[in-house]
Amino acid sequence: MHVPRADLQRQIEAILVAWGMAVEHAAITAERLTDADVRGIDSHGVALLPLYAEIRAEGRINFRPDIRVVRESAVTALLDADHGLGHVPATMAMERAIANSKARSSGLAAVAVRNSNHYGAAGVYGLLAARAGFIGVSMTSVWVPAIVPTFGAEPMFGTNPIGFVAPAANNPPFYLDMATSTVAVGKLKLAQLHGKPLPPAWAMDRDGRATVDPDAALADVRLTPLGGARETSGHKGYGLAAMVEILCTMLSGSVYAPTRERRHPGLAHWNIGHFMLALDPQAFRDAGEFEADLDDMIDALRAGRPAASGQPVLVHGDPECDAMRERSEHGIPVPDALLVAVRQIAADCGAPWLLS
Repeated sequence: MHVPRADLQRQIEAILVAWGMAVEHAAITAERLTDADVRGIDSHGVALLPLYAEIRAEGRINFRPDIRVVRESAVTALLDADHGLGHVPATMAMERAIANSKARSSGLAAVAVRNSNHYGAAGVYGLLAARAGFIGVSMTSVWVPAIVPTFGAEPMFGTNPIGFVAPAANNPPFYLDMATSTVAVGKLKLAQLHGKPLPPAWAMDRDGRATVDPDAALADVRLTPLGGARETSGHKGYGLAAMVEILCTMLSGSVYAPTRERRHPGLAHWNIGHFMLALDPQAFRDAGEFEADLDDMIDALRAGRPAASGQPVLVHGDPECDAMRERSEHGIPVPDALLVAVRQIAADCGAPWLLS
């Protein structure tokens, strides 16, 4: 079923409000989720509702959070999300970084968030900055450890994504949204569904050995860091995951994954941290110069000789823009199984069903 974005957004809002979320918070959360869906990031849009329903049933989400500023300087701030879903505090954090950078003429600002939850796709927050003419960086910690360190056998970090978005003059923004694991957990599930073996660099078994068995990989998730083994530079992805953990948890005072069970056993709420950075190009260059140079780089990349006929050189953001054009015209494809799950969620909480 192909659903217009506006209809899907209204359906998500209706469910969130039925769960007890304030109307204005539900609107922001639904917008961030459909920001992902319309750009083809299907794993981080409406498909997250079953996960959020599960976390809600466990009592891990506060649907009426008192989001507040804990401390603030001219160029920094720390927000406490009060255990709500992460989309609203992350949006507030990036908007505050943009406002502080612009209004206080500093050229840059960083805002961290603590006591938060899953916030969806990292890149959509960087996109907020790019729409305002800023370079935006967005990162988040993840509650469940999945990435195995170099030479290790136990997972220590979540998939710890990084979003980096920069505005161009004539081209769409440069849009990088990546996990610091080699692949997402969803890729393991797809291989399992299709009965296919995994590439040897994707996951490990409980003894820290590479496995091609998706059942073994999913039984106790142990993903390789971006790059795979040490021989293929997996230590670099491991370092990026650690960098995200430091900026998102230790800087904000959130729980960091490697010592969660030892230091914080039995926590009722997750304490996920986010980190947002907004950079004003005009603090470094005259107006329009940065954007013009970024256009020049993007155009040069696209003009590069492709390795295969019919497959142009990739520029980060191209797949998302292609998906957005297609889905803006024809709607967002929602699998039947997901529609059934969302409809059941709506029925369980008494939300109206708006997708016919």
